[in-house]
This record gives sequence, C-alpha cells and structure tokens, in this order.
Amino acid sequence: MSTTTINQAPVSFTEGAKIEIKKLIEQQEIGPDFALRVGVEGGGCAGMNYILGFDQKKDGDQEYEMDGIRIFMNKAHGLYLAGMEIDFQHGLNARGFTFNNPNASSTCGCGTSFSV
Repeated sequence: MSTTTINQAPVSFTEGAKIEIKKLIEQQEIGPDFALRVGVEGGGCAGMNYILGFDQKKDGDQEYEMDGIRIFMNKAHGLYLAGMEIDFQHGLNARGFTFNNPNASSTCGCGTSFSV
C-alpha cells in the first residue's frame, strides 16, 4: 500500500466545511491511522450516494492533504467527484454537509443522492 500524498485533491471544501471537519476530528478523537473518506457508492433515490466519514486507508485509495485535513479517496471515484465542493450549512432549513457536484446530471431532494 502506497503512502504517497497527492497535493491537489479533486474535491474542495469551503471554510465552513473545514472548520466543522476539524471540530469532528477533535471531538471524536480520530486517530492517526484514520482520515476523512470522500467517495460514492451505489444506491439512494437517484442512483449513487456520497460517502463522507472517517476511515482507514484501503487498497486503491489516493491520499490528499488539505489545510491539515487528511483525505482518502478511491482512485475510481475521482471520475464522479472531480470539481465537487463540499460545504457545511448551519441554516434553519438544513444543517449538515452539502455537496455541489458539477458532474451530477440530477440530484435527489435529500441532497446526498445523485446520478451522472
């Protein structure tokens, strides 16, 4: 398993998302073997769901670093996620991470499911 860190991640995070992720790392005492996993999986109302959570490195993962946040992403998921921006909303109507994916041809009302 390679430990190469690639500088330019295919996704970006707003300042609000970075602050929230760093809070979660501190609150949940995420260990050094874990990083933020960003990816996709089949399912959901529109065909694919976003994955956002803490996980250990797996075969096929690429590793990125963004403002002190380690990120793991399966190399194959970059096709679906390139150019995506992840934000964190504190609004009355929505609270949580949101995904702005230019590759999605349609999204579901839940905001975590999309199709390409």
